[in-house]
Amino acid sequence: MKLKELLSFKDRLLYWQKIVLLVLAGVVCGLVGLFMYLLRAHTYFIGDNPSACVNCHIMTPYYATWSHSSHGRDATCNDCHVPHQNLAVYYGFKAMDGLKHTAYFLAHAERQAPKAEDLTGQVVMDNCIRCHTQLNQEFVTTGRKGYMQQQREGGKVCWDCHRNVPHGGMNSLMSTPNAEGVTPLPPSPVPEWLQGLLSSSDK
Repeated sequence: MKLKELLSFKDRLLYWQKIVLLVLAGVVCGLVGLFMYLLRAHTYFIGDNPSACVNCHIMTPYYATWSHSSHGRDATCNDCHVPHQNLAVYYGFKAMDGLKHTAYFLAHAERQAPKAEDLTGQVVMDNCIRCHTQLNQEFVTTGRKGYMQQQREGGKVCWDCHRNVPHGGMNSLMSTPNAEGVTPLPPSPVPEWLQGLLSSSDK
């Protein structure tokens, strides 16, 4: 639609039609905002608190094992799982990865034991090398090859030898029982008055 046609369409709309369109736009924006609030989207994009990861229950064993590991004292989830080249890459990756995980969760497409994809593997290994530069470049030479070079030329990646750092062995909701007892599961974002209405409608 050309600009001239758009302006003439706008002029042809009656006053009440403009009001209806504004109200509908407000309702849509409000519902999108409520949906993002219920998903706790602000905790993913803005914060660095690892407890945001357990908004999704399937991450409970990973949070529990991380919180009892040596990395639990010095590193957050984002230290290992998000690239650190610059702020644009950092927040862009967080947004992309968060939306992907949300889509998996809403579609019930997540695995019982999630496995890192290639891009995630590259980010994690780059961060292993970034944090342990002196160890793996001066004392040993493993950190001189990045993830993509390892994939092309063969050889081991960090977690081939250090699979139990920092999440223990293969984790899933079934292989790490009672993990929810050691994680700070967030309270429900649904207001109490609405919870009351929902519970009374179930009876």
